[in-house]
Amino acid sequence: MSYLNQFIFGIYPYIALTIFIIGSLVRFEREQYSWKADSSQLLYQGNLRVANYCFHIGIIGLFFTHLVGLLTPVAVWEAIGFTHSGKQMMAMVGGALLGGLTLIGVVMLLLRRFSSDRLAANSTWRDKLVLIWVLLTLLLGLSTIFVSAKHPDGHEMVQLMTWAQYIVTFRGGAAAFIADANWLFKLHLFMGMTLFIIFPFTRLVHVWSGFGTVTYLTRSWQLVRPRK
Repeated sequence: MSYLNQFIFGIYPYIALTIFIIGSLVRFEREQYSWKADSSQLLYQGNLRVANYCFHIGIIGLFFTHLVGLLTPVAVWEAIGFTHSGKQMMAMVGGALLGGLTLIGVVMLLLRRFSSDRLAANSTWRDKLVLIWVLLTLLLGLSTIFVSAKHPDGHEMVQLMTWAQYIVTFRGGAAAFIADANWLFKLHLFMGMTLFIIFPFTRLVHVWSGFGTVTYLTRSWQLVRPRK
């Protein structure tokens, strides 16, 4: 089990990150016509707006709160007055709210896609895989809230933070920090990392375009002159 733990939480993160970055670049270079979200609104609209709002607001919120929560050094949280237990409570409440919102959205999107014959006929296996994978990862994440509630001291949370910070700074021994973590946390991490591997081969690549639109804020005005 120690070898498996070392591979999944010490090596696998870098495999996932490599496929995520190189796969996205290759997809953009070779298949730009497939670089889109494949909107299905014209085929069947039913509850699309509510589902999209819940899903996108929730999952974007979860992404950035995970990013800040895991990668902000423990010393910074302590410097601004957050105890380990206080930080964990904030993570539990925020995760429950944003996770619940995302859950509503993804369930509505799944029901919509599988209940409409027109959508089912125009959906690829990758479209369905993404939604199901996100749903399972989300359910695992929500279930860890109950595990955390049994250990309010925040020790396990600090271990997860240390693991993530060791990974992104390319330091050895990262896997050891979560060797004794609850299996739900480990499975949630594995599913989350695998989502980065799936990313370049699905419609999720349109997320890059969403971040790219920020550049429009700094672009100069386009001048359009009438014909003379």
